Amino acid sequence: MNRISNINLFLFDMDGTLYLGNRLYSFTTELLQAIKAAGKRYLFMTNNSSKSVADYILKLSKLGIKADREDFITSSQATAYYLKKHHKDAVLYVCGTKSLKQELMTEGFRVSDNIDETECIVIGNDTELTFKKLEDICKLLLTKELPYIATNPDYVCPTEFGSVPDCGSFCDMIFNSTGKRPVFIGKPAPLMPQLAMEKWNCVPEETAVIGDRIYTDIKSGINSGALSILVMSGETTDEILAASDDKPDIVLNDAGEIIKMLNI
Repeated sequence: MNRISNINLFLFDMDGTLYLGNRLYSFTTELLQAIKAAGKRYLFMTNNSSKSVADYILKLSKLGIKADREDFITSSQATAYYLKKHHKDAVLYVCGTKSLKQELMTEGFRVSDNIDETECIVIGNDTELTFKKLEDICKLLLTKELPYIATNPDYVCPTEFGSVPDCGSFCDMIFNSTGKRPVFIGKPAPLMPQLAMEKWNCVPEETAVIGDRIYTDIKSGINSGALSILVMSGETTDEILAASDDKPDIVLNDAGEIIKMLNI
């Protein structure tokens, strides 16, 4: 039985799945067109909080992919959803990029660099990281009892030359100094797939999560009850897959193999 033919909502990780760095995979345009032609829906679902949705729209446009705000579910958006539910009126100290700060301010939050008025700490994949930010968070965690939220747990972010540290690595540095761990919002938590399913009125049985990482992408699919599809075009190797306790429902060389499976 071809389980992909029953999927109506495809939730794609981006870097390592549809492109790598600034290089679009050769199959990506055809894949997205084929999903639309089959009357199905796709969303771009990313843990990388260093860019806003507007930034991602621009990046995809440069790669030749037309997208709008409705085509995304990001860890920044999921973090805003979580904050509205649990810390709606809190003043946020954000260890993140200008794009992340702007995204949260657009959602109605007050962001401040003044630690004396901070009521909640948010950390993301901060490609503009400074020692001052790390020092501020450590001071806040060691002197106050504050909510501490991280957009995603990824240890590394893929690039065309290899990997660079991501939010999870920054959080480990802070843990080593404070003994404090944040609440992680992005994949592997089920919130992002659940928000996507709710938005587009789909159930887990007709939803697929496609990505190149087991501990984030695949685990979020498992945790949300969706079909989990691992692609071997990014971070995961055969050795990593064999050693993992979490097994995907389907393993593909790359996401381009979905094309021929859509209408079988």
